Amino acid sequence: MKTFVALFALVAVALARPQETYNTNYDNFDVKQLVENPRVLKNYGKCFLDQGPCTPEGSDFKKTIPEALKTECAKCTPKQRELIRTVVAAFQSKLPEVWAELVQKHDPQGTYKKSFDSFLHASN
Repeated sequence: MKTFVALFALVAVALARPQETYNTNYDNFDVKQLVENPRVLKNYGKCFLDQGPCTPEGSDFKKTIPEALKTECAKCTPKQRELIRTVVAAFQSKLPEVWAELVQKHDPQGTYKKSFDSFLHASN
C-alpha cells in the first residue's frame, strides 16, 4: 500500500511540474529589425546553414531549430512561437532560396513538413 501511495505521489508531482521551455532570454528579441533588413536576415540564414558566422543569438537559435521542427515547437513559449512564425514567413517570402536550403538541411525527407506547416498556420 505504501508503494502505491508513493508511486501515486510521484506521478502527481511529475504531472504538476510545468513543461520545460526554451530559454526565454530572447523573448524580447527585436524580430522586426531582423525581418525588415534583408542583409541581416540573410546573415542569420547563413548562420543557420553553417555558411557564415553567427551572432550569439543566432548560435542559440540554431541549436533549437532541429528540436523545434520535430516537436512543432513544443518547448516554445507563446512569444517564441510568434517570433519563429515571423522569421519563417520572412525567409519564405524574402529569401525563398535560403528557406529551401534550411528545409533541405533540417528535413530533407519532408518528414516534419505537414506538422511544421500546421504549427506555422496555428494561432497559438
